[in-house]
Amino acid sequence: MTDLSRFSLEGKVAIVTGGSRGIGRAIALGLAEAGANVVVTSRKLPDLEEVAAEIRKLGRKAMPIAAHIGKMDSIKPLVDSVMKEFGRIDILVNNAGCTPAMGTILDNEERLWDTIMNLNLKGLYFMSQAVARIMKEQGGGSIINTASMDGYKPEPYVGIYSISKAAVIMATKSMALELAPFNIRANAIAPGPITTKMLDSHWAHLPEEQAKAEKAEMAKAVPLGRIGEPDEMVGAVIYLASDASSYTTGDTILMDGGCTVASPEFVK
Repeated sequence: MTDLSRFSLEGKVAIVTGGSRGIGRAIALGLAEAGANVVVTSRKLPDLEEVAAEIRKLGRKAMPIAAHIGKMDSIKPLVDSVMKEFGRIDILVNNAGCTPAMGTILDNEERLWDTIMNLNLKGLYFMSQAVARIMKEQGGGSIINTASMDGYKPEPYVGIYSISKAAVIMATKSMALELAPFNIRANAIAPGPITTKMLDSHWAHLPEEQAKAEKAEMAKAVPLGRIGEPDEMVGAVIYLASDASSYTTGDTILMDGGCTVASPEFVK
């Protein structure tokens, strides 16, 4: 028989970066529903406090911390604060990321490259390093990175973003290989088009009716016929965070409604 208790996160401590809205907020609440105490971090404390209040309503401990993961001097104080409060870190969800900025390979500036890479890749890497050092001492843990289907199928005019997400997939594999001897697993999810502020930013410059029409066209290009919801990312994260995935590492779960196996082009 399947032991469903293996999906429980009871007593675990999780950090979710980019946890104030969208996919990050959904993941933070989902981990709490599965039993974890959750630290949520992003740049704006008021938004985090709202998520923390929702977590506490679920009967779990919550800790909101304002931090910019793209800045290296933010990482150690964040991790130190979590350890002071909880004494351990079992789960790290690297969800913080930049909104894809539109631009061509011929026109993109170095500043844009640095902004996206610092948060999507550099911050993710060194946040993982800091937490993995703690996980090694405590006997294991789970690192879960948010990649993107763009890391598999590049999207026109968001090349830097696509490159960064392809790198996240490889970073996940590298972490999995090197950290396996310490019982630390590293996996990723790769969302497709999901109803978030990041997705809506594609049409922010358009008139309302045109934006609505283009969003409808995107939905038609998805084999499942619709744009996904943040809550639909949660089940895979709970699986990867829990003992149910104890033999899974180095994997990336595509959660894109079938987009990467379809031929029509669309914008994430």
